[in-house]
Amino acid sequence: MRYRATKEASPMSNPKMEPTDNTQKNPDEWLSGDDPMTGAQASYLKTLCEQAGTPEMFDENLTKAAASKLIDDMRKKAQVA
Repeated sequence: MRYRATKEASPMSNPKMEPTDNTQKNPDEWLSGDDPMTGAQASYLKTLCEQAGTPEMFDENLTKAAASKLIDDMRKKAQVA
């Protein structure tokens, strides 16, 4: 019996594909969620807070998980996709 290799589509091979729900983990469940936010998160969050008209919401002492949640909120307020 012969098997034919198939190429499965993945977000890596097709950047227009949306990731499946199981690839997105709740920040509260992150193992590193209590670590300080990354430099990239801080930069993006600061910009989003300014765009949303709430620069006071930016806190440089946020954890990765808290920053991720605030990024989601600020994206909605700033209407950035």
